Amino acid sequence: MSGWYRARVSGREPDVLVIGAGVSGLTTAICLAEAGLDVTIRASRLPLETTSAAAGAVWGPHLVEASERVTRWSRSTLATLRDLAGQPGTGVRMVRGIEAWRAPGEPPGWSALISGFRRCGAAEVPDGFVAGWQYSAPVLNMPVYLGYLLDRFTGSGGEVAVATVGSLAEAAAEVPVVVNCTGVQAHHLVPDPALQPVRGQAVIVANPGISDFFIGAGDATADLVYMFPHGDTVLLGGTEERGNWSLDPDPETSQRILAGCAAVEPRLAGAEILAQRVGLRPVRPQVRLEAEHLGSGRLLLHNYGHSGAGVTLSWGCARDITEQILRRHPSPGR
Repeated sequence: MSGWYRARVSGREPDVLVIGAGVSGLTTAICLAEAGLDVTIRASRLPLETTSAAAGAVWGPHLVEASERVTRWSRSTLATLRDLAGQPGTGVRMVRGIEAWRAPGEPPGWSALISGFRRCGAAEVPDGFVAGWQYSAPVLNMPVYLGYLLDRFTGSGGEVAVATVGSLAEAAAEVPVVVNCTGVQAHHLVPDPALQPVRGQAVIVANPGISDFFIGAGDATADLVYMFPHGDTVLLGGTEERGNWSLDPDPETSQRILAGCAAVEPRLAGAEILAQRVGLRPVRPQVRLEAEHLGSGRLLLHNYGHSGAGVTLSWGCARDITEQILRRHPSPGR
């Protein structure tokens, strides 16, 4: 646990308690701490044990509502990730790749935000796909990126406690402001029956020389296929299993993922699986980013339900949360 846990030693009540140590919790905590607030993260799972650690991950709205606010959050996050891509040790790189479809379709609304976006010619998409587009976007090595976020948070004076939160009411009784960034666990903690898991499984193999990412959208006839190169390794996926709460890797699913990716990239045929990852995307009809007043000046804010776009929305949502808190608590309790 060394390097992932820093106990609160001051004995002083923090200004804000952030619940959850995935990408949304860490990013929110960073924005709050860098705004001058005294922040503690409390989480039952360490960052590398969260759904965020299992993500591909590439910037791009996925399984999330199409709305003006999602576009705004996505744009804000994209700008930050582009900046981080030029900094060593962040795990963020700008990578070119192709997103392909098995049926004709129109480019997504977010295509205007991306540089170098263009339609692919028929010869550029693999067999089984009929349309696609090429673009460059931030691709993240999530274990490295989560480590960077944690170091940035603690370097700003933030503290992390590994502990289970029994209830939001219990947490809110301890501090002036609580931010709920619990991802799929909000289904139980809030509780919020509108939030459901969409299970994703991925595998890690040695990189045979792949430099571009690939995303092959799933449909009723075929599974989602993706590959994201990370130096010496490449992350392969994937699955979208609605309502499946299992965090245990399924070996048969891993072999199917490998076969599906090898059909697109023959150099992957017979690759040895080095690791398996499973995460539960917190899918909800709409992202929940809103405040609840609990009396006695206490405030509870929700920041969850980002579906398959946690990374894509993270900085935009975190900044909105920070602005809301600073409007209500302009003078941190230091």
